[in-house]
Amino acid sequence: MSALVVGLASPDHTSQKVWGLVGAAGYACAALVAARSSTPWARTPAVVAATGAAAIPLLYLSVIGRAQMEVGVVERAADLLFSTGTPYNPAPHAVRDFNPYLPGMALFGIPHLLFGDTPFAGARVWFLLGFLAAVAGAVRVLTRGGDLATGPSGTARGATAGVTGAVWLIACPVVALPLSIGGVDPPVIGLLCLALAFTQRGRAGRAGLVVGVAAVLKWTAWPAIPVIVAVLAVRSGRRAAFRCAAAATGLAALAITPAVLVDTNAFYQNVVLYPLGLGPTASSAQSPLLGHLIVLLLPHGKAVTTALIALSAVGMGVSLLVRPPRSTVAAADRLALGLLLAIALSPATRIGYAIYPIVLIAWPRFTARLSADRPATPPAASEPPHQRRTAAGHLSTATPAAPATAGPLPPHRSPAGRDARRRPRRQDHASGARHSVGADDSRRAG
Repeated sequence: MSALVVGLASPDHTSQKVWGLVGAAGYACAALVAARSSTPWARTPAVVAATGAAAIPLLYLSVIGRAQMEVGVVERAADLLFSTGTPYNPAPHAVRDFNPYLPGMALFGIPHLLFGDTPFAGARVWFLLGFLAAVAGAVRVLTRGGDLATGPSGTARGATAGVTGAVWLIACPVVALPLSIGGVDPPVIGLLCLALAFTQRGRAGRAGLVVGVAAVLKWTAWPAIPVIVAVLAVRSGRRAAFRCAAAATGLAALAITPAVLVDTNAFYQNVVLYPLGLGPTASSAQSPLLGHLIVLLLPHGKAVTTALIALSAVGMGVSLLVRPPRSTVAAADRLALGLLLAIALSPATRIGYAIYPIVLIAWPRFTARLSADRPATPPAASEPPHQRRTAAGHLSTATPAAPATAGPLPPHRSPAGRDARRRPRRQDHASGARHSVGADDSRRAG
């Protein structure tokens, strides 16, 4: 239904309309397949839904050359980066002139710079590949090296379930839509999922590097840094939290600082003023959410929304100090809440930003079943085989064999005898071993 609503409500000759109509047909086919399946959330209807709602619209829109405006912005940013040293237009006027993303996003436009207007060199295809690589990495991190149950064929059930869950994630409308039309948010949320996977496995350094890469792409990844650091401080200690924070902030600073130094004014206009709706040119990202309504209805509305966003950020920071999250699911929930507040209060926002809270709420709950929500620890080493054999030999030697002519055991035994038989003591085994050694020595002496 959501795809059909988007298709009918979108203007003609837009990529959203194409996605809505094609995606509605794909979801209808997936529903028919799911109705005939006896297994809930099976892989076959997920594949049908992902094919009809993401793959087919993506291929069709790529061939006809129709995409979201963000695709052209990122491709132009790559051109500017290699020609001027900064991905930002120094004198933007129209909406298309602005680049509200951080410098790392320009890397997705490099294939277009190298190969031109070929269908599969566009930034949209590389957004998709970046998202798929990050989600596949998250599944691999959570299912590799764990104590996973195996099926009859010997394959890990956790890995199989992870692939199926990833396909369902791609088929979700809030993910399939930006993947098809060329939204920039899927690779960012994919990297956040990968960072949470490393956090769940207790790998602080890798979690910091991944969330640092996400923070180089877009501001929406920055709130994830303090959240992941907080949960690592609780689960793995201060050193792990510091290692994650240093990796994330260091990588982000190394990537962003050159663009700031090359043209500070261009960076400020494109990345700070324009996304917040504080510049002379109004952002095209306008949805009837609370921040947009405050700007329209209240005097000095932009200042009010900026203050509310700052207060919500302070509140989230205080909550991390007072009551830090103790699991990756709780951390994802806290991050989803912070991003939801920022999205609702921002004067220039999109309904499509809902991909962040929805994925952050749903995906970690699913992946918690793939791997225990604790750092992966190797199982305790078992006793070496040669020691087990030696102990068994001592026990067998220490217990004399009953004579072949011995009759039945007496019916009544003393309490001391029963207790001794119930609780064999280590010193008994040791004394038996000594007797055995003495007997062997006597045989050799004879």
